[in-house]
Amino acid sequence: MENNCLNCGQIITGNYCSNCGQKKYRRIDRKYIIEEAQYSLLHTNKGFLYSVKNILKNPGKTAREFIDGNRVNHYKPILLAFVLSGISAFIAIKIVGLYKIMEEMTINGNKVNSPFMHEYSSFITSYNSFLALLMIPFFALLTKLVFYKWGHNYYEHVVMNAFIQSCYTIFYIIVLYPLIYLVKDDPSLAMTFTMSVFLIMPFILIWFYKGFYQDRKLSSIISRVALMFLILGVLYIGLIIAVVIINLALNPEAIQQVP
Repeated sequence: MENNCLNCGQIITGNYCSNCGQKKYRRIDRKYIIEEAQYSLLHTNKGFLYSVKNILKNPGKTAREFIDGNRVNHYKPILLAFVLSGISAFIAIKIVGLYKIMEEMTINGNKVNSPFMHEYSSFITSYNSFLALLMIPFFALLTKLVFYKWGHNYYEHVVMNAFIQSCYTIFYIIVLYPLIYLVKDDPSLAMTFTMSVFLIMPFILIWFYKGFYQDRKLSSIISRVALMFLILGVLYIGLIIAVVIINLALNPEAIQQVP
């Protein structure tokens, strides 16, 4: 009876029933419990670490292989970005203390005494990974526009950007957060490290897209990444202007703090 599916009765020739997908019968033992706990509680099931390892090696190649169909060993890219963002947010808030760093910098620097700007800056700093995750559909639209003749649809660009977000978050976790933690008693220096990611991000994108589009010239990839940042720069300046206008409208006294 062990070769018959206990769900539908069909004969199982591999590890799963070809009719209903149920896994072949296996007696519950210690190994079974450990594997179920790993999958249910951590939901890694080896794919999480496998994907992280391959992203560290070559994120663009990893994304390309996934999109081209090599998916069985990989963690789902959007879920991977979500899990990594959760880990990143926990480290940023509970271990590194970015919120407190931002608060001390604001008070000691005496640059902004506006509750609105303080809360806005602290929120952006503490939850940048979650915000970036929510922006994946937008960035997919942007990269689809910039790489529109290179043969991938919008939804494939969503997957690409999920891998990019994962790569970006891993960089924060293993490189940037340890540096910030070491200098957390110097809020200005800590925030300098935090903002340095904007200088490193173009290199991460060039590395990613060169691995993804291995047959394309590096100069062509660099020009498209530059165009992407030009568009983002214009949008970012517009956002900053909007935030400043809102801040001044809600707190007219903030303008009096300028020496």
